[in-house]
This record gives sequence, C-alpha cells and structure tokens, in this order.
Amino acid sequence: MTTPSPAAMGKVAVLMGGASAEREISLMSGTGVLQALRDRGVDAHPFDPSERDLHELRSDGFTRCFIALHGRFGEDGTVQGALELLGIPYTGSGVMASAIAIDKVMTKRVWLAEGLPTPAYRLLQAGGYQAKDVIALPDTLGLPLIVKPAREGSSIGVAKVLGYSQMQEAVAQAAALDSDVLCEQFISGDEVTCPILGIGAQARALPVIRIVAPEGNYDYQNKYFTDDTQYLVPCGLPAGEEARIQALALRAYQLLGCRGWGRVDVMIDGATRAPSLLEINTSPGMTSHSLVPMSARAAGISYEDLCLQLLQNAALDNHHSQPADGPQPGGTP
Repeated sequence: MTTPSPAAMGKVAVLMGGASAEREISLMSGTGVLQALRDRGVDAHPFDPSERDLHELRSDGFTRCFIALHGRFGEDGTVQGALELLGIPYTGSGVMASAIAIDKVMTKRVWLAEGLPTPAYRLLQAGGYQAKDVIALPDTLGLPLIVKPAREGSSIGVAKVLGYSQMQEAVAQAAALDSDVLCEQFISGDEVTCPILGIGAQARALPVIRIVAPEGNYDYQNKYFTDDTQYLVPCGLPAGEEARIQALALRAYQLLGCRGWGRVDVMIDGATRAPSLLEINTSPGMTSHSLVPMSARAAGISYEDLCLQLLQNAALDNHHSQPADGPQPGGTP
C-alpha cells in the first residue's frame, strides 16, 4: 500500500479516553497514535469525548477521526453512529459491525450461524437465572470454564473458574460490569491472535502472534502492566497451521462486516489442534504492549505507517455521505 500524503488527511481528531472501563488503556493508545501521526506530519489533535461534546468536532473543523477509544461508547457503534450523523469519516468498523463485535454473545451467534468454530457457551441475563442455575453450569460446560461480561474488553471482569465453589463469585463479578454474563467452555492449548487490515475482499491477515502468559493467565495485569508475557511472532505454530488461523480470522472478520482493522483472538486445542474463535476487537490497542503494531512490524509496516494507513482508510458507512477526502460536510451536496 502506498503511504498517503499527511497533508491530504486534513485536521484529524484522535478520539481517546472516553467513559468506558478501558479509559486508561485508551489514553495510552491515543497518546501513541497522536505522536505517530504528528511524527508523520499530520495535523492531529487529542479529543476526549468524555470531556468535550462531539459536536465540537464539526465546529472545530475536523475532517477525520482516528478512533483510539476502547470498550463501550467507543467500540460499540455509538460514537460511530454520532460520526455518521456529523458526516466525519472515522477509522475502523462501522455502526453495525462495531455493535455486534462488542457483544461476545451476538458475535458467537453470527459465527455459529455461518458454521465457524467457537467454544460452547451459556448466557446468563439479569433477572433470568437463579443460584442453582449458576452452580449447575460446570455440568454443561465442564471445568475449568471462563466467566466474563458480554460487552467488556481488555480481560476486564474475566474469571477462570476451577471449581463449583467459585462460580457464584465469578458470575457476580462479571454481572457487576454487565447485565449479560457469558459462561464459556475453556479450551486448553495455544492462545493466538491475528490482526486483519482492510475491507471486504481486499482485507488481509497479518502474521499470527502466539501469546504465552505467566501460568497461562493472560489477564488485565499481564496484558498491559508486566513484561512477563511472551508474544511470539513468528508464532512458531506447526506448518500450515498459521495459514489456517489467518484464513479463519479473515473469514470471521468479513462475516461481521468489519472494515479498517481488527484483531481476532483464537484458542487452539492442545490435543486436537482445532481452532476456536473467542472474540474480535474492532478498535484494538495501540499501546507499547499492543499486538496489532507488533504483528504489523513483523509484516514490514512501522507503527507510524500503520497509523497513517488506518487514517487514510477512514470512511463512513453511508456511502452517499461526503467522501473521506472531500470538503467538510455542511455545504451543498
């Protein structure tokens, strides 16, 4: 892909911070993106939607947005919908793909309907289950099992349950963050992730990263605040397996209608080597520990060029709206 002209990007807002549980990570991502774009000569500015009204994007003359928000109100289709109404092109997936992808259960339903593999699960909805239902889940899903909020990221609220006695606390912890709690079969084996860049038939998978966390516990702390987790790229998987993971991740991304970029998390069963899709991130982290920049580097794309390419591909769902490189909306169509 040719590197775009920074001047052609116009005045760019890097949306960061926000009001989700992942605010801290978003500020780290946004700071990195902002510096990278400025280093490449882009007229980029920080913009925190939890501190400023989004309408100021229009009044301040911003022509594109780089979404470095994570979690709710940033990755769930809400800010995407606001930008659609404002007519300001933005990075990443559109309204529908973002709304589905943030919800791990809805994502699973789409994948399962299309025959893609994902771990068995049960959904607990507020007011729809009793203690006896919770304690019986290991009978269905086996032990250990994973409990997580349906619509959080960065491993927030995720618990690995080893025994029946831990079920109630794990569900209560997840339910405090989300009215929908996902209880999921645990797959023992290799944890990998595969970034995707692009849209539709032009989308391509980047190198797979294998994640080796301390004691197999890839939690919030080990994701962002320690150097003990190993990220292996090249991933070192058996011959042909990486290509199969890339093909599966690409299909998972395309089925949800994602665009711009994303990162697909996959577990590989240690015994059968069968892959299972865990989830997809439509606004992946861009911190110093983040995986998309790491995979891009392995493919020969620098952090700065990655940010610039993502910005170049900023778009609107509504193709009849102002094009990304056109004048600021508000004039005569």
